[in-house]
Amino acid sequence: MKTKGLFLVLLLSTAAVANAQGLRLGVKGGLNVASVKFSQDVFDTNNITGFHLGPILEVMTPLPGIGFDGAILFTQKGVKMSRSQQEIRNNFIEVPVHLKWKLPLPLVKPYLAAGPYAALRVAGDSNWNEVYGDIVHQIKSKSFSAGLNFAAGAEIMRILQVSVNYNLGLTDNFSTSGTSAPFGYSGKTRTWVISAAVFF
Repeated sequence: MKTKGLFLVLLLSTAAVANAQGLRLGVKGGLNVASVKFSQDVFDTNNITGFHLGPILEVMTPLPGIGFDGAILFTQKGVKMSRSQQEIRNNFIEVPVHLKWKLPLPLVKPYLAAGPYAALRVAGDSNWNEVYGDIVHQIKSKSFSAGLNFAAGAEIMRILQVSVNYNLGLTDNFSTSGTSAPFGYSGKTRTWVISAAVFF
């Protein structure tokens, strides 16, 4: 009984300290609308939709409205070829980290956030063929990607955060080659993200 009581006191003390320091844990999820910008106009492409889901941690500093958040997200990105309608869809484990500034209002707090992200491909094919007549373009998906996030959102009643993000890919996520010419073009991912996070 003493051990259980001590564990309970320790657990409550840890929660109280975390709350006092502005540390919160939650779950984040939402919709991705991804596209790929190639270094040359090699393909006509369309957007592809996917989702993201995972835990999020927020830490607010003693400075008014200034804090950080980080998440570990399962996320889907890719591209759709306009002519063949073939979808290139990959699944990633993505880790974004943001510097966040909240407007200190009582019930609804608008906020801005920005920071880097890194992602590792964990599922999805790594090679595809896109056929234009007798020309075959080979498309290869890279395993690692990184970039910058820019977000605007609002926190409601200290429980719910909703946001719109723009993910600007800085690394080459795709490369191409072909049978009729020495291709070698690269493609970077651009993604609009609509998210909601619930904090405990």
